[in-house]
Amino acid sequence: MDCVFKAGETEKGRALFEEIKVRGFLPDTRSYSILIHSLVKAGFARETYELYYAMKDQGCVLDTRAYNTVIDGFCKSGKVNKAYQLLEEMKTMGHHPTVVTYGSVVDGLAKIDRLDEAYMLFEEAKLNGIELNHVIYSSLIDGFGKVGRVDEAYLVMEEMMQIGLMPNVYTWNCLLDGLVKAEEINEALVCFQSMKDLKCTPNQVTYCILINGLCKVRKFNKAFVFWQEMQKQGLKPNTITYTAMISGLAKSGNVAQASSLFERYRASGGIPDSASYNAMIEGLSIANRALQAYQLFEETRLKGCSIHTKTCVTLLDALHKAECLEQAAIVGAVLRETAKSQHAARSW
Repeated sequence: MDCVFKAGETEKGRALFEEIKVRGFLPDTRSYSILIHSLVKAGFARETYELYYAMKDQGCVLDTRAYNTVIDGFCKSGKVNKAYQLLEEMKTMGHHPTVVTYGSVVDGLAKIDRLDEAYMLFEEAKLNGIELNHVIYSSLIDGFGKVGRVDEAYLVMEEMMQIGLMPNVYTWNCLLDGLVKAEEINEALVCFQSMKDLKCTPNQVTYCILINGLCKVRKFNKAFVFWQEMQKQGLKPNTITYTAMISGLAKSGNVAQASSLFERYRASGGIPDSASYNAMIEGLSIANRALQAYQLFEETRLKGCSIHTKTCVTLLDALHKAECLEQAAIVGAVLRETAKSQHAARSW
């Protein structure tokens, strides 16, 4: 059964487990542990709860491996309180929690913003002589960063390095993401340089975090420098980064570059969202490319994407200047209809 799951055959592994019961045999603790671990790994963590109680009803006695597996499953399915209870039960039953045990619960607590409890467990693990790893440090850094407690994220990173654990790319990305969310973009750029100085190679996620952050604070030209650097490294941007970059270039007046990027994105199979379309329409309108902006306006409507009032006003102004009166009448009608809908929604 273990070999089948390791080969990625989740349903076959599940069927084998059921076959054990059909043949009149009772699955033991190890069989349950293998099943739960494999299902969690395959994205079926929610099944942990039912399997854990089936295991208990059958009279299985949990060992350290089983506790770790079930605790991880509970954390990954959002049942962090239950995982916490099992951690305490594990200790009372004479099983010593491992770095895996603490790592699962710390990560689970950090993901639901219970950072103080996560940090207490982190300290408990150290007091118990547990050799902590990248996973547990990264979980705390990520958690602190996401709620804006960037100073604490930094302290955890510093401690990590002091004990000789060099942050990996995931750890750096957690810290960078926290800094960007706090709009500490200059600090994020310093952090990025430190990452490279310490010979940690940035990945796709690193560049996406920085580009999105720079666009958020309207440093579009700097974002484009990182965009170009990313391309040179052979790294592919994700949809969010494409949208941020297209919008950023259009808003900063670099319409030719924005348009080129927009077309390249579509040619690669990407589906532009409402933000991209609106930014492009506004950018083209401001650049006095009224008919091109109007064509995109019609495409946006056909795609079912919402068109912002500001976008309509900017386009309408450009069409009047270009004396495209027929197109201006259509945009004006859409603008009036949008205003009516918004008024009705507010009245209701």
